[in-house]
Amino acid sequence: MGIAFVHLKAILLILHIMLIDNHGREINYMRLAVTDRCNLRCFYCMPEEGITYAPKKELMSFAEMYHIVDLFSKHGIDKIRITGGEPFLWKDMMTFLDAISKIPTLSKISITTNGTLIHDKVDRLKSVGINTVNLSLDSIDSDRFFQITRRDDFSKVMESMDLMIQSGIHVKLNMVVMNGRNIEDIIPMLELARDKPISVRYIEEMPFNGTQGQGNKTLWTHTQILDLITTHFPKVQKLVDPPASTAMNYKVPGFKGDFGIIAAYSRTFCGTCNRIRLTPKGVIKTCLYDDGIFNVKDMMRSGANDEELIGALQSALGNRAKDGREAEQNRKALNPISESMATIGG
Repeated sequence: MGIAFVHLKAILLILHIMLIDNHGREINYMRLAVTDRCNLRCFYCMPEEGITYAPKKELMSFAEMYHIVDLFSKHGIDKIRITGGEPFLWKDMMTFLDAISKIPTLSKISITTNGTLIHDKVDRLKSVGINTVNLSLDSIDSDRFFQITRRDDFSKVMESMDLMIQSGIHVKLNMVVMNGRNIEDIIPMLELARDKPISVRYIEEMPFNGTQGQGNKTLWTHTQILDLITTHFPKVQKLVDPPASTAMNYKVPGFKGDFGIIAAYSRTFCGTCNRIRLTPKGVIKTCLYDDGIFNVKDMMRSGANDEELIGALQSALGNRAKDGREAEQNRKALNPISESMATIGG
């Protein structure tokens, strides 16, 4: 990347137009789900038989996604997280990453993946500027991994983790904590951070599992997770959380890595939320728990211009729920929540 380009990028970031919601929160972060397809069948995300995937014509195209990323980045969205489904099932994934990495108004691109398909792509990820990857790993026991994911891919995920660490990519391990399924993995997962420069992130289980009646009846809360950890490591230190962080971050003295706890169901972090979501079908969500605000793909295909697209986004942010509880109460469909996280973007 040339010096002139770097300077241009810095100038554009300074001059970018801010998106502000009706609660005074600056919105600068978008989670973009490039596909609803996934090669795992994780218990907390979808039923064993999988879900009915959207027909290809209903999904956003490469060009449509690129246009929205480019447009939104000129109006304040300077951080993008690519998710799925499993994003590396999308055949255009690496080409797309290379393309958006050249957008000067983007300051950070990161990825969430299950790690089963990236062991041969780590060098390319590094070369396009991907410095942080969130890796889904809900157990470090191969048998429990299989029971949760319903697939025998544990060794692939561990290989991908080691390759990324070796390449200098910061790995964040995302563990969804599920009572009766992987509580015994909480401490062994943290032990990985003793000698590895990783961030372990414990996430409260959410109801986005593609079925009704599954999920949070026996929720393990963020306080229970921390209590268990502190019984094993009583000298745990609280770290300063970055602005708009969803995680409460901690450090065990002497460990190379650290850990965070995300109160995804308790929703304690909503007051500083700085993000929106774009689903594979083009639906803009201003909260994980809402049922979609408007469809940007449909607008584009109907001939909407950039001014109209940004106007729709600003209107959505001007009527945003104050938190996840209100967003859930305002849902018009799928209530109680029953969609799969793969259709939203993990």
